[in-house]
Amino acid sequence: MNLLEKLDAAAAARIAMLPTGVGAFGIPIEEVYSATEARIGDRRVLLLGTNNYLGLTFAPECLEAAHEAIDEEGTGTTGSRMANGSYFGHRALEKEFAAFYQCSSGMVFTTGYQANLGTISGLVGQGDTVLIDGDSHASIYDGCILSGADIIRFKHNDMADLEKRLRRLGNRTETTLIIAEGIYSMLGDQAPLAEIVELKKKYGCFLLLDEAHSLGVLGETGQGLVEKTGLLKEVDFITGTFSKSLCSIGGYCVSNHPQLEQLRFVSHPYIFTASPSPATIASTRAALELLRNGTELRDQLWKNSLQLYTQLEETGYKLGPDPGPVISAMVESPQQALALWQGLLDHDIYVNLILPPAAPEGKSLVRCSVNAAHTTEQMKYVGDTFAKLKQEILN
Repeated sequence: MNLLEKLDAAAAARIAMLPTGVGAFGIPIEEVYSATEARIGDRRVLLLGTNNYLGLTFAPECLEAAHEAIDEEGTGTTGSRMANGSYFGHRALEKEFAAFYQCSSGMVFTTGYQANLGTISGLVGQGDTVLIDGDSHASIYDGCILSGADIIRFKHNDMADLEKRLRRLGNRTETTLIIAEGIYSMLGDQAPLAEIVELKKKYGCFLLLDEAHSLGVLGETGQGLVEKTGLLKEVDFITGTFSKSLCSIGGYCVSNHPQLEQLRFVSHPYIFTASPSPATIASTRAALELLRNGTELRDQLWKNSLQLYTQLEETGYKLGPDPGPVISAMVESPQQALALWQGLLDHDIYVNLILPPAAPEGKSLVRCSVNAAHTTEQMKYVGDTFAKLKQEILN
């Protein structure tokens, strides 16, 4: 089988799972009206699949900051951070993220994907070990592969399995990095961070926590799971993205280890990628300021999330174990998931369709992401529509 035939085989497998012509993946959004509404084809739809947790994509402060940056600094840097791509704003944002987490150092990457890719591949290498949760994001897997380190998966959120694998490493634990996530993106469940920290200390290894989906969502000031659990100082490296709660694109890593600064000189995804545009950096700084300045958005996000989670749970849907803005309805087959996804779109609700192998444990998911800009009436409509479709499709 040659290179092109491999792609043909992948296409055949996709078509076997989904009928020809179904555009559930990469569906074009023709116009965006607000943080909660857009047009798909000839439909004005309610957006429930955007990860825009704090609803800041149209925040006046973010828009104004982006406009000013374009006017003053142009559309792009045209260079990497190690060449000409470190403007004042890039360094300022790194300092602001470090201060936000009470850490000594911070790095800004061009994407959240590259934050994991660059941090992991810079921290570990051949002869080292990474222990990753089985449900880890693709960026974590790819960062581990790029590093050349030995990769060991432990069962999702299974601390007995993690300890068993740590025990087998013997004295190799001093060059071992454990990686977990604050909120897992598919089912919305949270890592048992206190137990992970306990094992990290017991076996003398290091810990990286990806707060991509928990930044702005968990904790009194929105730091994420590290703040909710009070374990900020116990985590060695924190990564995350700007593309969820901060409504732009980019990523970060913060740490109290002074060696973080050396990553700038060994991390290929950092060295050889053009830096984020001035507008992206400016809007991210404005969004971070809004996140830090109060809890109103986070409070509204949780009100909306609990409303929808409770209604779907009472309707009889099987959901992830932890209420939150990521709410995934688990169904028996890809065909049922597709039917539910299409039924929701037919009722002017856009959500995400997640099928194997992207969904954990071979599950098929219809995934909602709630944000702070949704109204009580919108959440009720979504819940009522899920209930109606359960009777029509799943029973």
